[in-house]
Amino acid sequence: MRPTPDDPDAWYAYLAEGNAKQARKRVAADLLLRDSAGRVLLVRPTYKPGWDLPGGMAEDNEPPEGAVVRELAEELGLAVALHGLLVVDWVAPHGPWDDQLAFIFDGGILDRDDLHPVDGELAEARFIVVDEALGLVRERMRKRLAAALRAQHEGRTAYLHDGTALW
Repeated sequence: MRPTPDDPDAWYAYLAEGNAKQARKRVAADLLLRDSAGRVLLVRPTYKPGWDLPGGMAEDNEPPEGAVVRELAEELGLAVALHGLLVVDWVAPHGPWDDQLAFIFDGGILDRDDLHPVDGELAEARFIVVDEALGLVRERMRKRLAAALRAQHEGRTAYLHDGTALW
């Protein structure tokens, strides 16, 4: 017989068992940060090839918006304010990875050319013209970044499946 809330200890154990069986999602949280010329901030990680948006993976029980704020502080020494959510992308399992949820938040405008990595995870950070930025990032990020730019322009959040907009 299934426990009921009338027996709080048994009910809590029942719920905890169900929680342990639920799927866990990896969560990535990135930031679209532009300068007043419209260029996009990209970073070049040391642990993978190519360029990327600043941000990273959420830690256990960390909300996506907390992850992106933490990552920008850790990697670039920036205290950022978020101006909204631009993209949610469900990424299907690929290679050795399970599926994940990837978020891109709007970081607004930052006019600074003196950005320098403050930890070993980044080799470089710089603002890059949009067309060039789209050519520097990997295909998965290219689709997500293009959707984020559209969402920012349209003032609405985009929901994607592997980079393809559903709405």
